[in-house]
Amino acid sequence: MANLREIQRRMNSITSTMQITRTMEMISTARIQHALVRAQEAGPYKDAITNMLANVATAGAGSTQPLLQKHDEEKSVVFIVIASDRGLAGGFNVLQQRAVDKEMRELAAKGVKSSVITCGRKPTEYFTYRKIKPVLSFVGVSSEPTMDEADRIASYVMDGYIKGTIDRVMLLYWHAKNRVDQAQVTEQLLPITREKLMMPNKPRTPEALSEVKNKIYPEYQFEPSAESVLGYLMPAYFRTVIFHALLDSAAAEHGARRRAMQSATDNAKEVLGSLSRTYNRERQGAITTELNEIIGGASALEES
Repeated sequence: MANLREIQRRMNSITSTMQITRTMEMISTARIQHALVRAQEAGPYKDAITNMLANVATAGAGSTQPLLQKHDEEKSVVFIVIASDRGLAGGFNVLQQRAVDKEMRELAAKGVKSSVITCGRKPTEYFTYRKIKPVLSFVGVSSEPTMDEADRIASYVMDGYIKGTIDRVMLLYWHAKNRVDQAQVTEQLLPITREKLMMPNKPRTPEALSEVKNKIYPEYQFEPSAESVLGYLMPAYFRTVIFHALLDSAAAEHGARRRAMQSATDNAKEVLGSLSRTYNRERQGAITTELNEIIGGASALEES
């Protein structure tokens, strides 16, 4: 009977856990559509301002813009890691954090300094625990990011790049392909690559780039000047790219959590079924033993 009680306690515990995972799955399913819509609505604006930046820069206005100039030597790298405030989302947080941690160690071995900007409680705790204090950290807004968050990040990296204290900026986040699938994105934010200026929108394959190498851009007239227009576009571009990444990551977070909770619920059902069969076998064995004892006792009484 002790074994039966232990199995019953385990079944009750798993049933309770399964109810929690099922509820979390339903919540993420309800929220993912709203997050996907926000990310998709921001996509066209991001593409438009990227195209505008590319056109203005390639029209000759980018020759003196410091944010478009690659530094001669790489001494400092900043990683912008966008993840979530909560766990229970599979490898959503862990994979990016480990990848950045590994690259930071490799850069340190080469004598290159590196720092990290974290968006989300999980990456903030991860790097803080490893004695890597983020230069900027944002917690509590991973599911509902704001433009203020993007503006602060953009201002920090732009100021650092212009002053020469930052030589490269990498942006890491998860892209929500749809309700089910997510893809990890690692994008160089600064310096802006030649491929970005040639063809800002995907696909950026070598074959596609070869088709636009000789593209003639229309001549623009700038008022007051091309440099002034580009100087206005650059901050707006960085804010938009970072904000879109925050929105995209929020949608991917809900999708990853929904899938993780669905998998946990399915596993709980499987374990519960196995325990139920074990419980029934044990119970049948206990009943059989009790019947044998009763029959044996009755036989002993008849013999006496």
